[in-house]
Amino acid sequence: MLRQIKPRNARSKRALEKRAPKAVENPKTALFLRGTSCSQITQDALGDLYALRQVYSKRFQKKNPVHPFEDASSLAFFSEKNDCSLLLFGSSSKKRPHTITFVRTFDYKILDMLEFYLDAETFRSIAQFKNEKVPVGTRPLMVFAGTAFESPVPNAFTMAKSMLIDFFRGETSDKIDVEGLRYCVVVTADEPTASETASGDDPAAKPVLRLRVYTIRTKRSGQKLPRVELEEHGPRMDFRLGRIQEPDEAMLKEAMRKPKTTEERTKKNISTDIMGDKIGRIHTGKLDLSELQTRKMKGLKRSRDQHDEDDEEETVVADELPKRKRKGSA
Repeated sequence: MLRQIKPRNARSKRALEKRAPKAVENPKTALFLRGTSCSQITQDALGDLYALRQVYSKRFQKKNPVHPFEDASSLAFFSEKNDCSLLLFGSSSKKRPHTITFVRTFDYKILDMLEFYLDAETFRSIAQFKNEKVPVGTRPLMVFAGTAFESPVPNAFTMAKSMLIDFFRGETSDKIDVEGLRYCVVVTADEPTASETASGDDPAAKPVLRLRVYTIRTKRSGQKLPRVELEEHGPRMDFRLGRIQEPDEAMLKEAMRKPKTTEERTKKNISTDIMGDKIGRIHTGKLDLSELQTRKMKGLKRSRDQHDEDDEEETVVADELPKRKRKGSA
């Protein structure tokens, strides 16, 4: 259950109403943090991700002695203090160099976490690509390629897909201008081999997750539809997935619950015609007409009908007998 906090004054009431759950939620804000030891490559990677999501992001430059998988209470405090539901924590150690930890929260409590181990050799920042940069605040197209993302059983790759969608989603809208589609984010997962599946939890043996960002350019093609070309924009990142903390079932169920809206639900077998009249359709089973109760009339009684039929037969026989006698006498 969500916590119920009573406001003490009008200012706190407005702040609580701003943070209160809504039928259409605000865009998720991401908070970028760094640990006590964070390599320059990790800081550059965090800076590039921050540049792609600068409108709905906050970034701290100070060092924070936080170990997410050992004690995540500090991250929950930062989430509540800054009203952020996404956190990206950069750290580097001898055992886990160049690590970016994605953290999601619900009700300012840790929902799930996943570690991304960055490959320093293949990493290329945005500044290394000399081309036109996308405007700040534009929403990207997203493409996920690989069978690892389509697993029916939740795993690290399905969680990574969900986290990346939440990170790049931005503000929801029902209409999109085609001219506003300026760049595309492509996430590819290598196909797992037999040796990788048998290795278990070894991060070095897991399939590589490749993140690429391309600029979308439209050029004349001599036809109605333009010719579309992709030009690499940066950053270029290769990850291996590390430790994972799966969400609690009760908390996940509460986070996925959809609110009851004021929209009228469609009723079955009820429609409206052109004139605006409501038409209902009723489905009944097979009727037994033998048990149908009709109006009781004396003229329809079966006993009276039988007597009338007997009288008619007697009169017919009486009429036929004299004729036969006359023929015999003649």
